Amino acid sequence: MKPGPSVPGKRAWPAAIGAVLLLGGLAAGWFWHAAQTRIDPAAALDAGDRAAIEKVVHDYILGNPEILPKAMENLRLRDNAQRLSAIREEVHKPYPGAVLGNPDGKVTLVEFTDFACGYCRQSVADVEHLIAEHPDLRIVIRELPILSPQSTDAARWALAAAEQGKYAAFHHAMFAAGRPGPETIRKAALAAGLDMERVRATIASPRIEAELNRNLELAQQLGFEGTPSWIAGDQLLSGAVGKDALSDAIEDARG
Repeated sequence: MKPGPSVPGKRAWPAAIGAVLLLGGLAAGWFWHAAQTRIDPAAALDAGDRAAIEKVVHDYILGNPEILPKAMENLRLRDNAQRLSAIREEVHKPYPGAVLGNPDGKVTLVEFTDFACGYCRQSVADVEHLIAEHPDLRIVIRELPILSPQSTDAARWALAAAEQGKYAAFHHAMFAAGRPGPETIRKAALAAGLDMERVRATIASPRIEAELNRNLELAQQLGFEGTPSWIAGDQLLSGAVGKDALSDAIEDARG
């Protein structure tokens, strides 16, 4: 009988794993001893043992490079989780009314957006598809007007619209109207049915100024450098990544 086709690296696995476990156990013993005697673990590990461990790890990685993308992804997710740990609750809490989709949804997608951003405008249709496909999806919009003074004006009007319970209407009308400016903002406000006098009394309020400043601080803490930027679970995404990537992140966030 002819031998079956070989699987690259298959026979190396038991040996490599055994060597790693053996040397790992040896290293663990040294680290335990070092901890008990208050010696620096790196200094306590014999140079020969350290070299042997490093060689096994080095050779294993060279022989199995496919583990690197997964390792890098795990590192990225761990880094994201650390960045989010102190601010997760805050970043998930919207400015009152600044929510799309199901306001009581069980899964949350956060979007940092700018009305002057073409990629944000491109992502509007993706967000609408997500809302249709995920009835339990809550989308928290964080206004991040970084591209122009006019986008800051539009962001102020959007938050004022949120206070009137008309955030979604203004959000969609503003992106449909084109680049933000006095005329397109007015057009979007009329299309959304805003109380114009009430808006004008609201847009300069300290609470709106505080919201925009805090959104900028949050974006900087998360390492976001532009819009749109997204948070789903422990995943941080940047750019117009598309409906499929966002949907995958939402499913991962469900656990």
